[in-house]
Amino acid sequence: MASEMVMPAPMCLIENTGEQLVPNQEALKILSAHKNPLVVVAIVGLYRTGKSYLMNKLAGKNKGFSLGSTVQSHTKGIWMWCVPHPKKPNHTLVLLDTEGLGDVEKGNNQNDSWIFALAILLSSTFVYNSMGTINQQAMDQLHYVTELSDRIRTKSSPNANGIEDSADFMSFFPDFVWTLRDFSLDLEVNGLPITADEYLENSLKLKRGTTESDQNFNLPRLCIRKFFPNKKCFIFDRPTHRKKLGQLETLHDNELDSEFVQQTAVFCSYIFSNSKTKTLSGGIKVNGPRLENLVLTYVNAIRSGDLPCMENAVLALAQIENAAAVQKAIAHYDQEMSQRVQLPTETLQELLDLHQACEKEAIELFMNSSFKDVDHLFQKDLGAQLEKKRDDFCKQNLQASTDRCSDLLKDIFSPLEEAVKQGVYSKPRGYRLFIQKMQELKMEYLQKPGKGIQAEEVLQEYLKSKESMTDAILQTDQTLTEKEKEIEVERVKAESAQAATKALEEMQIKNQQMMEQKERSYQEHVKQLTEKMERDRTQLLEEQKRTLACKLQEQSQLLKEGFQNESKQLHNEIENLRRNMARPRTVCVIS
Repeated sequence: MASEMVMPAPMCLIENTGEQLVPNQEALKILSAHKNPLVVVAIVGLYRTGKSYLMNKLAGKNKGFSLGSTVQSHTKGIWMWCVPHPKKPNHTLVLLDTEGLGDVEKGNNQNDSWIFALAILLSSTFVYNSMGTINQQAMDQLHYVTELSDRIRTKSSPNANGIEDSADFMSFFPDFVWTLRDFSLDLEVNGLPITADEYLENSLKLKRGTTESDQNFNLPRLCIRKFFPNKKCFIFDRPTHRKKLGQLETLHDNELDSEFVQQTAVFCSYIFSNSKTKTLSGGIKVNGPRLENLVLTYVNAIRSGDLPCMENAVLALAQIENAAAVQKAIAHYDQEMSQRVQLPTETLQELLDLHQACEKEAIELFMNSSFKDVDHLFQKDLGAQLEKKRDDFCKQNLQASTDRCSDLLKDIFSPLEEAVKQGVYSKPRGYRLFIQKMQELKMEYLQKPGKGIQAEEVLQEYLKSKESMTDAILQTDQTLTEKEKEIEVERVKAESAQAATKALEEMQIKNQQMMEQKERSYQEHVKQLTEKMERDRTQLLEEQKRTLACKLQEQSQLLKEGFQNESKQLHNEIENLRRNMARPRTVCVIS
């Protein structure tokens, strides 16, 4: 497995050929081999803006993702590189480099919007890479973000108005990082220095107004603010002279602009330290097999003409994983029972106790592996299978005990039966000798270990089958009077009746034990389900708190900007009034 965890070079994950998006099966196979949680970083942007260089740096390499050195776009579709996470043990860093947006050679840019949407759907950190400053042109080029609500559904059934709350997107969407390449301005406002993050926040401020121009200005900014829970900005100087840009793969850090090298290091450090593990609703951590299923679900939806739905994708993934969780739990139960149970058991309760212990482990394993088990259908299936397994073990235990006891009786009583055939007991006082021998052999049988739960029942069946032989010996014994023979017959009947009563009592006890075990099994399912529901509820509350905090922060920012705009407008009015008051007045003198 270790060799599968390291990819020496990137591989195309989703091909874009003939205006069709097609998952690469070989890449999916490699992805599914990564069982650790994934941190997924995707980068998008216009073609020829240096996206691949940053991704190679995140992989700790100079070469990997194709850089290219001409005006042609090199990366086609979405490429994947899985590397060990440099700062999170037992995590895999998945880097997704995307086809450059706006390539004029493609003619039809329909798939640009889908690639943009897929990068968001698959990642936990979404990097948008652009050249220069954040101006209106940069915002216009980011028009894909305004189309997200037309490209992605968070729920299979939106609200009554057919509109999805931006909070739904925020709870699903990755963190947003804007990287500005060849940035040449000084970061300051009104002569005061500001950070890159503050520059981004200023650039995302909205205009107060309702004109079409104001709405066009605000739309991409509003989408970024409402869709993405966390936003970050990095600026990069030009790495080297224009003529050397095509040689970035071969240039060492000391041959590049020192500011650029430092900025790249800061960017990588942030991504390594702050990019989150890819998670689904309910706090489900995504590993390789889960990401593979998400890729297939989303791409198949696009190819079929549907909108990728995050809720449906999670439910489809839950169906696959919950079915596997049931099989995993059953396999664990089978393995543990085969190791712990030695048939036949001395009592039924011994078997039921072993079943209960293994069942508890199986249910716990299922609960830890399953998620979004709608109506608990998979748990019910597990319960039904475990109940059948228990019944099968009870039948096997019964048969094993019967076989063991039958073999013992054959070994112990065969010499006696042979003696009867030879007429050893067909003589005066032979009946008493026969009964004495029978009692000795019964005692020998009862003292034998490992007979199991059928010991008494099989013995009584054997004795009943030999009643005719016993009666024949009794009738041929001439030393017994008729009265004594009648008494002996009654004694045998009484013993048979007593044995039958005992067998009935034992059967009732076994039935009671089975009923009690079923109740304990039910209570175990309820107990573990309740604990899981409580964990899920806590996780949901945490998600809702984070979403609410983001919404409140956004609303607070909007209110703050509104007050600032009003304050600025009032300040301007006061300044105009002051200037008017200070202006020299012309006095007209009438003579």
